[in-house]
Amino acid sequence: MSAVQNETQYPNPEVKGGLVAYLCVDGAAKAADFYIKAFDAKEVFRYPVDDQGRTMHIHLYVNGSSLMLADGYPEHGHPCEKPQGFNLTLQVKDIDKWWQRAIDAGCEIVLPLQDMFWGARYGQVKDPFGVMWSMNQPK
Repeated sequence: MSAVQNETQYPNPEVKGGLVAYLCVDGAAKAADFYIKAFDAKEVFRYPVDDQGRTMHIHLYVNGSSLMLADGYPEHGHPCEKPQGFNLTLQVKDIDKWWQRAIDAGCEIVLPLQDMFWGARYGQVKDPFGVMWSMNQPK
């Protein structure tokens, strides 16, 4: 397939941000739908699911940056591992609004929203897919 045919068949949305997180989660399509609700994400592209209900790529915009998602494909060397040792940090201006939307959508509070010693309001939540999210609003 030529590059021209590929561009016609699949859109190529702009990748936003200097560093883009690409998460492998169990249930990428459900995670994308959850992130739309919890973090006001906008979906810009999604490959259709395969016969096992998996998708190899979903592209979202979250808070001005791109976030990529995929299901695990262990048969191709990409197993789905439990998320650990990282968090995704949202730098926001209206932290109370962002926080409440995430909680209302079903995120679990890990570190309650509070004023921190570095001069910001900050808190951490975990989404139903095991991903930790931090929210930070400088004062």
